[in-house]
Amino acid sequence: MTQRPDPRILLRLLGLLRPYRWRLVLAGVALLLAASSVLILGQGLRLVIDQGFLAADRARLNQALGMLLVVVSVLAMASALRYYLVTWIGERLAGDLRRRVFDHLLDLEPGFFEASDGEGGGAGEITSRLTADTSVLQTLFGSSLSLALRNLLMLVGSVILMLVTQPWLSAIVLLGIPATVLPILWYGRRVRRLSRFSQDRVAELGRYAGEALAGIRTVQAFHHEDIERHDYGRRVEEAFASAVQRTRQRAWLTGIAMLVVFAAVGVMLWQGGQAVLAGTMTAGELSAFVFYAVLAAGAVATLAEVAGDVQRAAGAAERLLELLDTRPTIHAPINPRPLPEPVRGDIRLEGVDFTYSGRTQAALAGLDLHVRPGERVALVGPSGAGKSTLLALLLRFHDPDSGIVRLDGIDLRDLNPQDLRRHLGLVAQQPTLFTGSAAENLRYGKPGASLEELRTAARDANALDFLEALPLGLDTPLGPGGVQLSGGQRQRLAIARALLKAPRVLLLDEATSALDAESEQLVQQALDRLMHGRTSLVIAHRLATVVAADRLLVLDQGRLVASGRHDELLESSPLYRRLAELQFGQTPRSQSTA
Repeated sequence: MTQRPDPRILLRLLGLLRPYRWRLVLAGVALLLAASSVLILGQGLRLVIDQGFLAADRARLNQALGMLLVVVSVLAMASALRYYLVTWIGERLAGDLRRRVFDHLLDLEPGFFEASDGEGGGAGEITSRLTADTSVLQTLFGSSLSLALRNLLMLVGSVILMLVTQPWLSAIVLLGIPATVLPILWYGRRVRRLSRFSQDRVAELGRYAGEALAGIRTVQAFHHEDIERHDYGRRVEEAFASAVQRTRQRAWLTGIAMLVVFAAVGVMLWQGGQAVLAGTMTAGELSAFVFYAVLAAGAVATLAEVAGDVQRAAGAAERLLELLDTRPTIHAPINPRPLPEPVRGDIRLEGVDFTYSGRTQAALAGLDLHVRPGERVALVGPSGAGKSTLLALLLRFHDPDSGIVRLDGIDLRDLNPQDLRRHLGLVAQQPTLFTGSAAENLRYGKPGASLEELRTAARDANALDFLEALPLGLDTPLGPGGVQLSGGQRQRLAIARALLKAPRVLLLDEATSALDAESEQLVQQALDRLMHGRTSLVIAHRLATVVAADRLLVLDQGRLVASGRHDELLESSPLYRRLAELQFGQTPRSQSTA
């Protein structure tokens, strides 16, 4: 059974309110004024009836109505001020919390977001926490708690004034409020459960439609339209049925609530009317008493509703604080060592072992490697050999389980990760572009780059022609993920971005494997310019793109099994020879003459 979240966890969020304590004080004063004004209205109502209407005293009636007008004016201004301040505080808290969580998430290692289960729950689930859960907390702090305090004050005040006005009738009311409100609250929980179920059905509609529309090319290519229409229609009917059920129950709730409340008021009026006829109570006192009884009943119902909001907010706070409490496994040492300037790009791996969490087979095992400054090294081998893992260790997305990875003789764990990554450049097989213009994506490599620097980098990456042909040139929005560009264009834009960064060590992860021949040629030319004079590690499944490398490293099951140039490996490495035979479509000459 899932443990219910402890509402006390919300106390941890109070520290976020400390900078706004004077606004909180002012909101509290406004809340006190508003609650007091509502309670005073009951006494004003008594005076209007007893000293105005029943006494037939025009002057007293005008005086009582004037007093009521003043009280209502104070109530209106105090309520408006309370609403503004409390809503402002709720929005500010949600904004501060979103910023704090997002800032913290940026320090966590990529593996945290790649998990489909476990602590992170995946990037999509974490994004939901940032939006939906903070909105729940905004509602609590920006509305529900204020309502709770206001209604608590009015409940206490109403009960005191009822006891002062008519103690014996108060006893009937105090016993009657739970008897009328609790059944309504019980039925209301049932309606809320149906509402959540209905919302889940609507959310499923959105998910299904989004998935189908995002994959519209596949849907139409497999002529799946009729099946999608049928499945979506079935989900629409399910959502409609749950909405009708919820509406039916809500209608019953409304009817029952009205019947119970007015029956209770009728009983109270009958009892009070008997007292008025007996002369033990005035008509004004009865009116004020009914006013306070209705206030008390409404306050109890509101407090019960807020209790549900507090429980939901506690769950939201628990999920957000879980993110804030997650400590990054990759972090800077207390006294990080600086890299020597200029960085030469000398890379060494000494006895490196690494196994991914949750797996038993090592991704890298006993790896020893030296890449000299300015050397162009290609990493080849079957899938799962450890090539991408090697790049991830160099970027310090992970630390080795044992062994040392060094840059210019310094253990990467002794460096600040940001300082390390400042000198590394990554061009991935599927480069990540962000929503924004081409210029904004290019400046990811160098935030302060001038327009001329952008043009130079784009030209060197064979990207300037197609970028200038866009409707607004470099200022053209590219859409989410650069969706308006082809694969080859996105790749060249990523290379231009890396050129702007001017890294000393370049990491290329199958940068041309998904391109057509023409795009591959353009990208390869750009890569040659990018790799010139830099230490470069290139992952490539297509050997034709790396046969000219200074050295090829053959990896298999996390181990370095061969090293050398293309011709040497054809003679000395059976694994490389087999890969070459599969790709080039013929037995290498060195093997046929053996």
